[in-house]
Amino acid sequence: MRHILVVDDEREVGTFFRHLLEEKGYHVTLGFSGQDFFQLIRQHRFDLALIDVKLPDTNGLDLLKQLKLSLPACKVVVMTGYSTVKTAVEAIKYGANDYVEKPFDDIDQLEQLIDGLLHSGATSAQNDMYKLAETLGFMVGTNKEMNDLLKLAYKIAKKNVNVLIEGETGTGKEVLAHFIHSASMRYDQPFIGINCGAVSETLLESELFGHEKGAFTGAIKEKKGMFEIANRGTLFLDEIGEATLATQVKLLRVLETGEYIRVGGEAIRKTNTRIIAASHVNLAKAVEEKTFREDLLYRLDVVKLTIPPLRERLGDLPLLVDYFLKKLHSPLSFSEESLAYMSQYHWPGNVRELFNVVKRAVTLAEGETAVITPPYLPEKLKPSHTSMPTVAKKTSDTDLETYLHEWTNDVLSLWKKNEPIDLEYVLSLVKELETTIGRSFVMKTLKETIGNRKETAERLNITVRKLRYLLKEKGADQK
Repeated sequence: MRHILVVDDEREVGTFFRHLLEEKGYHVTLGFSGQDFFQLIRQHRFDLALIDVKLPDTNGLDLLKQLKLSLPACKVVVMTGYSTVKTAVEAIKYGANDYVEKPFDDIDQLEQLIDGLLHSGATSAQNDMYKLAETLGFMVGTNKEMNDLLKLAYKIAKKNVNVLIEGETGTGKEVLAHFIHSASMRYDQPFIGINCGAVSETLLESELFGHEKGAFTGAIKEKKGMFEIANRGTLFLDEIGEATLATQVKLLRVLETGEYIRVGGEAIRKTNTRIIAASHVNLAKAVEEKTFREDLLYRLDVVKLTIPPLRERLGDLPLLVDYFLKKLHSPLSFSEESLAYMSQYHWPGNVRELFNVVKRAVTLAEGETAVITPPYLPEKLKPSHTSMPTVAKKTSDTDLETYLHEWTNDVLSLWKKNEPIDLEYVLSLVKELETTIGRSFVMKTLKETIGNRKETAERLNITVRKLRYLLKEKGADQK
């Protein structure tokens, strides 16, 4: 017989679990305080504990930590009210298997959770988790921080809470968001994404909330917004920190009430959309700088997931390279020397930059060799370049000339090949060229204006918003 401990100061909660679980053949022991808890775990062994996070004489997290020391094999589910969901998420980080919100609306789901934990469904669920992550391209490797991150994301995926993902550009924030959606109860509904930094303020409002016919010049017909299209699904707001304060106010209204109004409209519309927001900047710091609303951050930051940069998980680099080679259907491999060079590089563009490097090397080496050696790597990965400071590398005239020379050689090499060419890859090189040149001019002018962004934008005839986008989108130094 399985033994279950329930610790909650509300006696009716204990009575509820006793009736529910004893009918299923489980033995249930009730405790109503921290004092009861310590006495009971000294006297009995339990297979599962359900612990309230708020008790009159102690904190549920402290009981969780003690339980993991005294009975490490005991599964734990913490019980929480909506206002303490963040505490429940902390509990998962400390080793809780899951959390449930009170009042218990879905009894069937609660029973499934308890039965699954007591009958060793965890291993099967973990296999499903890794399989789903790999299918979507979110490779975690052996890095402990990445594995802990994935487990937390998988557990909160089925909860109806908003998620904030932080991480540098190119770490895979959108892929993680897609993973959360696919592991959630909304998996069969739309997953819609938008980059808030790549759209002007007027267009962003129209994209998010839709517009009525004639709402502005060019609005020749009514348009559904993303909150309407993503209803019952998930909306991914990338670079949320780039949304203007005016747009942030309207986003806050949707998060608080589930209501919005189309641009140029009057009718109030309802939406049931889960929000996953992402930012490569620290939003808490943005609040201090008055560029982001504190009340909106509070609404978004119910669960925060931070993806580590590639440079902090270089042990997984060979695994990632192999994954990308399979994704490109390439029979080639990278030499040990090439991997050594790649392991010494700083990777400011993270996993996205790594993929571009692998794709470039495969394109250049195909038909010439079976093993990708250092000559097929970009110059920036070579020892003389990897040791250069990031900012110096980005602002150096010599480095821009080297990049342009390299870029031209790459494109000409592709042009001269008498083999089928991946035109999408060539066009991605053109886009990369545009971004790199734009960023180089911004960095050069910032140096001339001693970091004055407003003057820099005026000299380059662009908006400050566009300047910030060029800097942030590729992870350039913000100082």
